[in-house]
Amino acid sequence: MKRICILLSFFAVTFLSAQSFKNSTIKVKYPTTKTVHQADDYFGTLVDDPYRWLEIDTAAEVEKWVVEENKVTSDYFKQIPYKDKIRARYEELFNYPKLSSPGKVGRYYIFSKNDGLQNQAVYYIQDGPNGKPEVLIDPNILSKDGTIAIGLMGHSKDNKYLAYTKSAAGSDWSEIRVIDLDTRKDIPDVINWVKFSGAAWQGHGFYYSRFPEPKGGGELSDANKFHSVYFHKLGEPQSKDELIFSNDKEPLLTHSASVSESEQYVFVYAASGTDGFETYYKDMYKADKGFIKLFSGFEHKSTMVEVEDNKFLIQTDIDAPNYRLVAIDPYNPDKSKWKNIIPESRDFLESVGTAGGKIFATYLHNATSKVMEMNMDGSNVKEINLPGLGSAGGFSGNKDDTEVFYTYASFVFPPSIFKYTISSGTTEQFFKTELKFDPKDYEENQVFYPSKDGTKVSMFLVHKKALKLDGNNPCYLYSYGGFNIPMMPGFSASRMLLLENGGVFAMPNIRGGSEYGEAWHKGGMLEKKQNVFDDFISAAEYLIKEKYTNKSKLAIAGGSNGGLLVGACMTQRPDLFAVAFPAVGVMDMLRFHKFTIGWAWVPEYGSSDKADQFKYLFKYSPYHNLKKGVNYPATLVTTADHDDRVVPAHSFKFAAMLQNCQTGTNPTLIRIETKAGHGAGKPTSKIIDEQSDIWSFFFYNTDSKIKY
Repeated sequence: MKRICILLSFFAVTFLSAQSFKNSTIKVKYPTTKTVHQADDYFGTLVDDPYRWLEIDTAAEVEKWVVEENKVTSDYFKQIPYKDKIRARYEELFNYPKLSSPGKVGRYYIFSKNDGLQNQAVYYIQDGPNGKPEVLIDPNILSKDGTIAIGLMGHSKDNKYLAYTKSAAGSDWSEIRVIDLDTRKDIPDVINWVKFSGAAWQGHGFYYSRFPEPKGGGELSDANKFHSVYFHKLGEPQSKDELIFSNDKEPLLTHSASVSESEQYVFVYAASGTDGFETYYKDMYKADKGFIKLFSGFEHKSTMVEVEDNKFLIQTDIDAPNYRLVAIDPYNPDKSKWKNIIPESRDFLESVGTAGGKIFATYLHNATSKVMEMNMDGSNVKEINLPGLGSAGGFSGNKDDTEVFYTYASFVFPPSIFKYTISSGTTEQFFKTELKFDPKDYEENQVFYPSKDGTKVSMFLVHKKALKLDGNNPCYLYSYGGFNIPMMPGFSASRMLLLENGGVFAMPNIRGGSEYGEAWHKGGMLEKKQNVFDDFISAAEYLIKEKYTNKSKLAIAGGSNGGLLVGACMTQRPDLFAVAFPAVGVMDMLRFHKFTIGWAWVPEYGSSDKADQFKYLFKYSPYHNLKKGVNYPATLVTTADHDDRVVPAHSFKFAAMLQNCQTGTNPTLIRIETKAGHGAGKPTSKIIDEQSDIWSFFFYNTDSKIKY
């Protein structure tokens, strides 16, 4: 089944002469943040929440607080002597062409390209493999500041129309528009109040998912409920869209739809959160029968891959924590009748795609990609040779495709595009980034270390070759640890600021991710979440023990669920880190489920509404575990005013509490981006500004030598 994949590339350039600064302490005067008397009774435990008022981010007093905090942070960065040089260097690193892997739509090839410093990538279309690229959609002309982002969705089966999303200021809310690929012009159709949706085309229209229109003023914070699937017929107003699937009795479900390549079957997935979902299908040849439930309950994840010989090919974790691919007869779906196409193996089966009459199975082997091609019945298995130990993706298409494009990247190898010819099994490089640094100057290693409970955890280390292990290297420890998301090799231009200045980048594959299958994920969720923090803390202790760094040179970083990771670890072991970067983090574990889509994370975290789950959530919740009189690491909290995924109230309350509790001279700052959200669609200008501040803060507060 086909999808268009947009992947960006990054690389770095020349070395500059070294300078050394003996950093003095920058004095910070924080705004006076009021407290309120607010105590909530959780099963007999009274929990204070003195900064509850900061949850109302549209209130005038909160907006005033944001302005004051941003001024303190801005004034701090003005006093870092090399901050402007770091920004200039990063802009230089970022300024190179970034091309996505092309998606094929009939005779057209569609791809995105950023010439270097454009705020948003431009989408191009060309007629055939040798056609002249023409601009299809240029998001940069839609706003002066580049804060309108575009995302491509599905295309019609006749290859004439393409649906795309348009979102503003980083919000998850988007509208769907449709462009005619022949005329290169939008048709009048506009669909509003869309979140977490695709466009699954069938005939002269498509299925999409949306929430009801929110009440005024609550768009960015109110809980999102009653997610439903609709069908939109081209040329009709949204008011006439047909409601296809909903559940009025269960408002806290999300729904999504897909359509088989033949258009015979429509599939709907109903999820109670971010872990596990039910699967329904409808045979359009027997449409009067309605949707049939194929998989019940929310304990497992079973995804439709393809329809072959009237059988559903399903990737599932049922009786297979590392996943397998099975063939199921939809009219005789008893598990005893399932046929293994790809049996479960020791490696995690990350994804399965089909194209050109072949199956492409992508595995994670020690958190790196391994791709196998085989016949549709699982026979004639052969491995596709990748450039090295890294990350690869994009192996999917239509049955009549003769080629697939895929991307490959590692820590020092920017995302490059390859074309794989299915008939010959040959690979050729389609697009290569011309590097201005030599990857041979750096090395990527993978080590294994014991966590607190003795579990072996893998970790990637990246640094200059012949690095001196004297314990004095600046080190940036980064991870995520949740939601079944793997931490795999990937390139970052900003990371080159660290590496070219003699630093170490460390990324452990802590529990909660999918690097080692569903068991690894479940080992870091719900009541076992502490394993995630123990794995991360143990990684820091390993780096110090092996003399990669020391406590005064070590920073920890993570975003979203990774922001929670940083918040929990810095409150549990404030003595272990010099710097902390919790980004757009989930910091109030007792109230996260009350905002926007937070309720969907309950299967991963648990809920304070349940007595047993409240106990462990309260025990590690970052906001609630800050204590007065503790010397916390130098901390830069980052968030954005339009983040409606993890609402900024989490970061607001955590930063206010941290400033109140901090002793000593370590700065505790919050950087609140305006007209930005959780991260997706952030314009280049804002990325450069934010990353420059982060690395300036890192180098300054680890007293590190830099070359600028």
